Amino acid sequence: MTRWVLAALGTVLLLGLAVAAAARFLGRPGSRASILVSVVASWLGAWILWTFAGGLLVQGGVLATYQGALFAPVALLGALAQYRVYVRAGRVEGLVVFVGGQLAWLAVVLVQNGALGDLWGER
Repeated sequence: MTRWVLAALGTVLLLGLAVAAAARFLGRPGSRASILVSVVASWLGAWILWTFAGGLLVQGGVLATYQGALFAPVALLGALAQYRVYVRAGRVEGLVVFVGGQLAWLAVVLVQNGALGDLWGER
């Protein structure tokens, strides 16, 4: 199963690089295909980093639980929003949506582990 996941991830990344290279070669670095590849690559990278960090924190006893599967809907909605904002308003505004999505996921992880309850005096 791990081989299939790695093969699929590698295929998506290579296809993304090919599309981005083609967009640059054709003189259109800001094309919609190039933007889509950039957004997808950002969210895939975030998924990989969150999964790695979540696993390490659970192993180390810092977090009680980490449900990485819940990141998929957050990433899908975040990527759609980021793409739309990027196309309409620009790169920086799209990155604001990306960072906001990461902060939203951090809040979900903290709520899952009861860390935000300590802020309001709940235990």
